[in-house]
Amino acid sequence: MSAAAGRATVRPVAVVSAAQTKSVRREDHRNEVEMLMPVVTDVFANIGVTKADMGFVCSGSTDYLVGAPFSFVMALDAVGVWPPMRESHVEMDGAWALYEAWTLLQEGEIDTALVYSFGRSSPSQLDRILALQLDPYYMAPMWPDPVALAALQAQALIDTGKATEKDFAAVAARSRRDALRNPNAQVAKDQSPDDLLRDDYVVAPLRRHALPPITDGVVAVVLAAEDRARDLCERPAWITGIDHRIEAHALGARDLAQSPSTRLAAQGAGVFDASGDAPGAVHVDVAELHAPFAPQELILREALGLADSVAVNPSGGALAANALMVAGLLRIVEAASRIMDGSARSAIAHATSGPCLQQNLVCALAAEPSGPARKGA
Repeated sequence: MSAAAGRATVRPVAVVSAAQTKSVRREDHRNEVEMLMPVVTDVFANIGVTKADMGFVCSGSTDYLVGAPFSFVMALDAVGVWPPMRESHVEMDGAWALYEAWTLLQEGEIDTALVYSFGRSSPSQLDRILALQLDPYYMAPMWPDPVALAALQAQALIDTGKATEKDFAAVAARSRRDALRNPNAQVAKDQSPDDLLRDDYVVAPLRRHALPPITDGVVAVVLAAEDRARDLCERPAWITGIDHRIEAHALGARDLAQSPSTRLAAQGAGVFDASGDAPGAVHVDVAELHAPFAPQELILREALGLADSVAVNPSGGALAANALMVAGLLRIVEAASRIMDGSARSAIAHATSGPCLQQNLVCALAAEPSGPARKGA
């Protein structure tokens, strides 16, 4: 089925409340439940509701970070397990939990949903853990760390002639400078690209500034449908389209300097027309792109066809804070927050998971839906 044929009119759903912790390098004094409790309290208090008002709860996390099986069950203590509720979990970034909740809201049986995600990277051996998601026969036995794989992608981008190391530094410099206005950011500095190019290489061609920080954090969001959204929020951030796609598992089977799955997801989310072609540069007020490594932002900008006028990652993005399982959902939250506070009318949010932009989700948001929301084929 083509994407055009697969699109269907769906129920209007909006982000009506969001809350997050301050991103930190290491959270030594609270476990995941203790980090989540004040955030869940805030996300409800913002709109005057309780857990009893939620038709569904969905979370995103990974047991590998926590080091315990079924860690999402423990995390439910932050929400309250009584009275019983409809609940689900994805072993994935929370952006995919939001996608599941959005899908359930389409059935019309519920009007609200709580989505949250949590990630504490600091206690974990990320080099070992993230290698486990690779091909188990050829890649995983070599234990390549995520920085080495991102360096392969960065070099592939340089080899195309589309970018240089100075371009990577420019992305990092802008992200850190923008993060100065984000009270929840972890890394925020005012440095020039030339200053950053004095950093040592971690894995060439990536220097320290092009890498994401190790981060602990949590985030929560409430979704509501139709009139319920308008009742709860003066200016809801309407999800006008959402879709996600995946690349080949084998890194050698794809061009690391491109992200066709991001473009396909954007097409499914209605960012492009039915043919997948943009009539010109895509104009939105804000684009929050989940680019843990600086070169990935350049790849994503091209895949999404963003105009130069678009404010990209005004929050600082994943280069300012990158809690695993949280950073993708946080991109949706940051984009939606700008619509809800009136500083933007339209936005695109992107989330990724896996090595070298393997899995990609695109969510289009607007102050008021200009037409029926769309889901890709």
